[in-house]
Amino acid sequence: MKNQTEDILRKVQAGEMSVEDALLLIKKQPFEDIGFAHVDYHRGVRQGTKEVIFGMGKTPEQMTGIVKNMLSNGLSDILITRLAPEKYEAMKDSVEMTYYPAAQAAVVAETPDKVRVGNVVLVSAGTSDISVCEEAAVTAECLGSKVTRIYDVGVSGLHRLLAHLDEIMSARVVIAVAGMEGALASVVGGLVDCPVIAVPTSVGYGANFGGLSALLAMLNSCSNGTAVVNIDNGFGAGYLADMINKMGESK
Repeated sequence: MKNQTEDILRKVQAGEMSVEDALLLIKKQPFEDIGFAHVDYHRGVRQGTKEVIFGMGKTPEQMTGIVKNMLSNGLSDILITRLAPEKYEAMKDSVEMTYYPAAQAAVVAETPDKVRVGNVVLVSAGTSDISVCEEAAVTAECLGSKVTRIYDVGVSGLHRLLAHLDEIMSARVVIAVAGMEGALASVVGGLVDCPVIAVPTSVGYGANFGGLSALLAMLNSCSNGTAVVNIDNGFGAGYLADMINKMGESK
């Protein structure tokens, strides 16, 4: 892959290829087939963010192989999501990483003293939602966003949320995480002038249907500017929040 890129750049230098054609070829440049995975090394060129490893369903050996291939291509801040504690234990002697137990996520080759920008505010309805919140927070922080956490401020005690109004209203984007009836997202959406990403969680009693009631309530929110990700999808919320947050940064 490195040699292919060098060849393209030499052709541009020699006037044999236009910059536009070279950029298109580099964006289409590829992946590596390591047998059990096609590792996409150029996702960062195409999308601005490198490939993230989804740990659920992968063996420790498979994840270790993917990580080592990414490292050999000079990638850093490699995020692994849904990394169960027992899989982390099986990997930690082979791959140096920072593990975040509450998020069940890890970052490999984390940039020291990383400068994080903007302001993503993450609010949760209850303490039971923290695992999903932390997945969102670790994702956004790994990608380079500053995250403010405000936990256990659900609508059953609305005064707790209102006590943090200054922080919430200063956000570039808010992630609102709630189970049960999912009302928190609508309340937050009615208070802020920025996008709100609603995350339904599977927390709740039987009629919650594993998060379906919160999902439907959030989809039917009357608060403008609210978008919804899938049930328990903290990663999706954190990724999207980072993209929105960085739109406020000068190019």
